[in-house]
Amino acid sequence: QVQLVESGGGSVRTGGTLRLSCAGTTFSRAAVGWFRRSPGKAREGVACIDSFGGTDYSVSTRGRFTFSKENANNIFYLQMNSLKPEDTGMYYCAATSPSKSWAGCPAEDKHYISWGQGTQVTVSS
Repeated sequence: QVQLVESGGGSVRTGGTLRLSCAGTTFSRAAVGWFRRSPGKAREGVACIDSFGGTDYSVSTRGRFTFSKENANNIFYLQMNSLKPEDTGMYYCAATSPSKSWAGCPAEDKHYISWGQGTQVTVSS
């Protein structure tokens, strides 16, 4: 498994920006995803990167969020622009097994076996 640590959460106003970071011990061939749990809602995936650098986003975040990787330092970034109150929630970084490659992001959360502790994002109107 990969040890993951998220950072970068905070409180902003509507329209604001935040950049979340996900640092890991090693990712190798893992796919990495960002998930959020908002008050009263089930956990949802917001963005992911597959083993080859391909990205995918949820309908609600596409066009506003950008997921990128800094290979040299094993860090993934989630740039969040034009934030809305509905983006409020605890954001978690998760990774699949580093020994298996994914062409395209996993369709099911069960493939993510390593999870960070989360970082809180609060967007006020």
